[in-house]
Amino acid sequence: MPAKMPQYSEIEAIDTPNDAMTESGYVSGGSSEDYTPEIVFTKPHLQFLNRQLQFLEPQDILRWCITSLPHLFQTTAFGMTGLVTLDMLSKLDVPRPQMVDLVFLDTLYHFEETLNLVDRVRKRYPLNNVHVYKPAGAENAAEFESRYGARLWEADDQLYDWVAKVEPAQRAYRELNVHAVLTGRRRSQGGKRGDLDVIEVDEAGLIKINPMANWSFDQVKQYVQENNVPYNELLDRGYKSVGDWHSTQPVADNEDERSGRWKGQQKTECGIHNPRSKYAQYLMEMERKRQEEALTSALHSQLTAAQ
Repeated sequence: MPAKMPQYSEIEAIDTPNDAMTESGYVSGGSSEDYTPEIVFTKPHLQFLNRQLQFLEPQDILRWCITSLPHLFQTTAFGMTGLVTLDMLSKLDVPRPQMVDLVFLDTLYHFEETLNLVDRVRKRYPLNNVHVYKPAGAENAAEFESRYGARLWEADDQLYDWVAKVEPAQRAYRELNVHAVLTGRRRSQGGKRGDLDVIEVDEAGLIKINPMANWSFDQVKQYVQENNVPYNELLDRGYKSVGDWHSTQPVADNEDERSGRWKGQQKTECGIHNPRSKYAQYLMEMERKRQEEALTSALHSQLTAAQ
């Protein structure tokens, strides 16, 4: 069954960045009705903050975030780095109004071990709410495939990233009024993350903080062991980075941490950390093709009727 393409009119429009907005430290992306940045860093201020924060320990970065950034959430797929961040936050003696809640994107293709871990995390950290977001119009994989076809991640990986991850993330940010998010990305993970800043600002003004940017996999693992942090059982079976079951494999001891993700593909990110404009352009192109096909079909019908 062919995938049902989203109508461009149904998605949040994203404009191409312009130089003026880039100079202010961020680039505008989403509709102003849907998202208005509450905090705007100028480019020099952002560079200054990154110079200062890069020398701090993750706990100090998190403490700065809690006291400086309103509407702060943590986006997580419950990888080890994200769990270490959560554990550190739980020990900062933060009053509930400032507690950092979690946003979990359930693609409907997570390992069973990952979903079990979510339940364990809820029990271990009951003060941190877990907000679960799924692809629009689908509660399970069967409903997803009835709408988009089987194995969409192979048929059209960009469409899969959009409907399973990017759109749910943007919906979460809009509905929860998210203005800043903590991520689990680290420089030691390689790929596009090798020159990661502690603070980034995306095209729509969303602030992304990478508090563990300086840590290695071994440091993260050591913290987990010393603090008895719950983690994904798959990590004991040769996995180091866990995503969807269809695009995650165990890795050898000498392989990079994320080498088991999208093995054999020219891909290193799942979509939510790619530029939003990339998906806007993709979806506009899909809509253009749809309109062309509809016009061609209408003309063909008219010619057939005339004959």
